[in-house]
Amino acid sequence: MNILGVGMDIVETKRIADSIERFGDGFLHRIFTEDEMAYANSMKFPHLHLAARFAAKEAISKAFGTGIGHEMGWRELEIIREPSGAPRVRLHGKAEDFAKARGVQAVHVSLSHTADYGAASVVIVG
Repeated sequence: MNILGVGMDIVETKRIADSIERFGDGFLHRIFTEDEMAYANSMKFPHLHLAARFAAKEAISKAFGTGIGHEMGWRELEIIREPSGAPRVRLHGKAEDFAKARGVQAVHVSLSHTADYGAASVVIVG
């Protein structure tokens, strides 16, 4: 097994809160899946959890070396929770095809947030 990519990202939680306030559902549905929004909305401060997931999506695209765009879109990169509470990456559509074509076996993610920042790191192995 080889490391195929590493990525990390950090985002100000206020930026996510401001985007939600300014653009509402249009912003949320462009970036996040229904399950991601449902999870975040079950928490006391949803924008903190959405910020960490936003950072994770950026970190995943950096680890793949593509950025968000042609090879993978925001909603094709989904952060889910295992029953243990651990975050896990689920790829959909073009992102899943892109990963399979490159021999990706796993995409590992770690999330963190404070009141001011959401952060994520990603390691892709194949």
